[in-house]
Amino acid sequence: MNNILLRISALLLLFFPASPVLCLNPYEEYIDRYCSLAVEHQTEYGIPASITLAQGLLESAAGRSTLASEGNNHFGIKCHKEWNGETMLRNDDKPDECFRVYNTPEESFRDHSLFLRRTRYLRLFDLDVTDYKGWAKGLRECGYATDPNYAARLITIIERYALYTYDSAGGQNPEEMAAYIHSMLVSSHPVRRARGLHYVVATPGDTYAAIAKEFNLKPKELMAYNDADKDREIKAWEEVYLEKKHDSAPDGISTVTIGEGESLHSVAQRFGMSMERIKNLNPKAKDRPGTVLRLH
Repeated sequence: MNNILLRISALLLLFFPASPVLCLNPYEEYIDRYCSLAVEHQTEYGIPASITLAQGLLESAAGRSTLASEGNNHFGIKCHKEWNGETMLRNDDKPDECFRVYNTPEESFRDHSLFLRRTRYLRLFDLDVTDYKGWAKGLRECGYATDPNYAARLITIIERYALYTYDSAGGQNPEEMAAYIHSMLVSSHPVRRARGLHYVVATPGDTYAAIAKEFNLKPKELMAYNDADKDREIKAWEEVYLEKKHDSAPDGISTVTIGEGESLHSVAQRFGMSMERIKNLNPKAKDRPGTVLRLH
């Protein structure tokens, strides 16, 4: 079957016959809806389908962000001087930034592919279409997003949902798929490193207690590292640090705006910086989108 989610469902029934019927979460529903479109664009434009899907999932919160639900903008593409279509203002790197509005999600996907064909990203097309890690890192290096951990988030999403299978015509063989399904069920988290700090990227449904158990840490210890006052479900694709965060921001970043769907806490996680330190630098700041925070 071409549809990977149906393949996963069939294999789950084969290897785990006592399991309940598979219910798709919003991320899986998004993949199911747009996977064929991503594959079509890979053929037409040369962009890995896994990258297109991962960016759409991350930038639009699986189609649930305001930009996606009201403006059909699934990739967070800003207006730029060449855009003549409709627009909407949202808080992102700065307050009230201009974003493109589309008539349909399909228009957004097409504009995303054309956007990546610009000179800034052309070097990515020298990479093999199956090199999703190279593409993810290249997008970050070319400035698609200011998030320092953008590549790690994309790679986590791709590997979590085996999106790389869409990048090749043959897909994985059944043994590889079965092995992946097992790894997905046990929910292992690859350890990553940024600014000298070790962290993992949370996937949907993760809690601090579950991740602490996986890494043989005390839940309260892990929560303290991540400025969490209680165990809870962690925001999908957010960093979870396995050690104490820094009291300073990365070099060259002096201010940041709390964007749509963000909070003071998620900003602290994004930059690996103590939330207490950010609060001390911004004693009167409101914890809401559009607020500009000092980081130095």
